[in-house]
Amino acid sequence: MTAAPQAAATHGPLAGFTVGVTAARRADELAALLTRRGATVLHAPALRIVPLADDSELLATTRQLIAGPPDTVVATTAIGFRGWIEAADGWGVGGALLDTLKGVELLARGPKVKGAVRAAGLTERWSPASESMAEVLDRLLAEGVAGRRVAVQLHGEPLPGFVEALREGGAEVVGVPVYRWLPPQDMAPLDRLLDAALVRGLDALTFTSAPAATSLLNRAEERGLLPELLAALRDDVLVACVGPVTALPLQARGVTTYTPERFRLGPLVQLLCAELPARAGVLPLAGHAVEIRGHAVVVDGEPRPVPPAGMALLRTLARRPGWVVPRAELLRALPGSGTDEHAVETAMTRLRTALGTPRLIQTVVKRGYRLALDPGVDAKYGGG
Repeated sequence: MTAAPQAAATHGPLAGFTVGVTAARRADELAALLTRRGATVLHAPALRIVPLADDSELLATTRQLIAGPPDTVVATTAIGFRGWIEAADGWGVGGALLDTLKGVELLARGPKVKGAVRAAGLTERWSPASESMAEVLDRLLAEGVAGRRVAVQLHGEPLPGFVEALREGGAEVVGVPVYRWLPPQDMAPLDRLLDAALVRGLDALTFTSAPAATSLLNRAEERGLLPELLAALRDDVLVACVGPVTALPLQARGVTTYTPERFRLGPLVQLLCAELPARAGVLPLAGHAVEIRGHAVVVDGEPRPVPPAGMALLRTLARRPGWVVPRAELLRALPGSGTDEHAVETAMTRLRTALGTPRLIQTVVKRGYRLALDPGVDAKYGGG
């Protein structure tokens, strides 16, 4: 079967799939990468970032470090480090902060952070090629941190075990809260995203920070919908996280998460491009290759948008391809259909029209409908 690769080449590997984006920062970049590959994107920031210039906690910590310089400063993100320097300039203490940083052991988590450090006119003492906080921790503990004062640039996400290990080693740790998170001021978009997940209107949900994952879970709990959300994320909606730290709040709730090998937006999108089409499956029906996706069906490599009622019918039929599905069962699958079996006939007519190939679905008089599975093909092709 070559239908799926053809569809990917012509219309993008994510054509027909709906992907939720919870990011506040770089959301436009992630949405553009997904859209370029054919996905429909539903964006709702799960968080908002406290503007650095207004962050009194960061200002207080900056003044504290200037007054009593630490032995070591760990810079963890480029955007955070740049923002810290710029905010300090705005507060009138930029020069004093740079003078302080020139006199300490400055460690940069990776190449991007190293670039931000050097752009500020500073020189890092060391930077791991792996961009791993674990490697930074190993170096600090190997050097010995007992009695030392270590400032760690925080960036909105927990650093599991990092601060604790330094304190256990005898260090005094000062957290530098470069950009902090708060819940969004307008909850309506987040609620719409949550509702879409509950009704399986999303094929995948992406997270780029642990606080965003926690925020969505908290909102579901506030609305009394947490069990339903967890059921959707465990069974039907693929959960993709940019890195293992981001995944922790979800994994703690028993949600299986997918993470790319490289913790970047590009690899995250590539992961979705591989996983979502693989989930769809291809059905050989009446001599055609049919792939059932989120809100579309790919017939012989051509995506065909299908209305929600039609997708509900098609997914029900696809659970037992080639078997007759009674009208009563199909009626139960239709959202808000009531008890009138005529609704099934109406939705079926529209479904066949949307597919463009009526012979894909057979009517079995007085019994129901079935997918026209090619002879000699077993039910392992069932998708949806």
